[in-house]
Amino acid sequence: MEFVKTSGRLLSLLSLLQARRDWPGALLAERLEISQRTVRRDVDRLRELGYPIVAIKGPDGGYRLDAGSELPPLLFDDEQAVALAVALRIATTSGAGIEEAAARALTTVRQVMPARLRRRIDTFEFTTVTAGTRPDPPVASEVLMALSAAVHAREVLRFDYQRQDTPRRVEPCHLVTWGGRWYLLAWDLDRADWRTFRADRITPRVPTGPRFTPRELPGGDVAAFVANRFRGSTGSGEWPCRGEVILDLPAEQVSGYVRDGVVEELGPDRCRLVAGSWSWAGLAASLGRFDADIEVVGPPELKRAFGNLARRYAAAAADRRRTGEAGQSR
Repeated sequence: MEFVKTSGRLLSLLSLLQARRDWPGALLAERLEISQRTVRRDVDRLRELGYPIVAIKGPDGGYRLDAGSELPPLLFDDEQAVALAVALRIATTSGAGIEEAAARALTTVRQVMPARLRRRIDTFEFTTVTAGTRPDPPVASEVLMALSAAVHAREVLRFDYQRQDTPRRVEPCHLVTWGGRWYLLAWDLDRADWRTFRADRITPRVPTGPRFTPRELPGGDVAAFVANRFRGSTGSGEWPCRGEVILDLPAEQVSGYVRDGVVEELGPDRCRLVAGSWSWAGLAASLGRFDADIEVVGPPELKRAFGNLARRYAAAAADRRRTGEAGQSR
């Protein structure tokens, strides 16, 4: 029983040492509700296990967990162990080229877990939904590591890009995920502009180029910048095409299907909707999904887009009728 108490106390001490850089001995003793003498003994036990804990000199004294040259036995409390297993299970569907390794690591972690924790992990189930008819190609883990290393080192990256004959030279800024895909956000040196590249289409060249001073990203927000680029915007934070309509539907019913639009109630069965899209035709088509009468408030480009779609839909319906009539005449 005493061994169990000591092991639990060592885990708690190790968690505290990992949480911040420096810990005064008195504060550790207070947090663990033990004496400073016991703290010193527990620190010595962790050192024997291979953890590089150094003593901090000074009036208060204290301890610091340094990075070691060898990996000591890993100790996790219950919450850390569960978090690790959940992260590994998610990694098996990440598309980062580490799915097989993550599955093996998850099996290893699960085998050494107590039964109570294995039950918690086994009940964690989820489904990954991939948009489109075919799953996106996975990205090799060595490619992600090479891109991340170039970003961290601030070194010019040269790479071959799928379906392009000319190698690209960029200053890598960020490695991001969007819609289940990995992208490299970088300043293209040959085109003198910001670009996003699909990581699964990149083949890095070695060695990397010279170091560079990072440029200031327009707006300063990586997520907003990437979102605007995929919208076709250049940094305003708005869709390039934005229009206003009145729908013969309750506002409550419409708002459940609008992500970043504005819905205003005009009556029990009418509402005003302001929404955006990457094109006027795309906006008109998205508004047409509501099975209700539509009044276009503006702008004129949206009204013209509805007219163009109406002609195309009418022509498509006429073609189907002619095909059907031809089939019946045989």
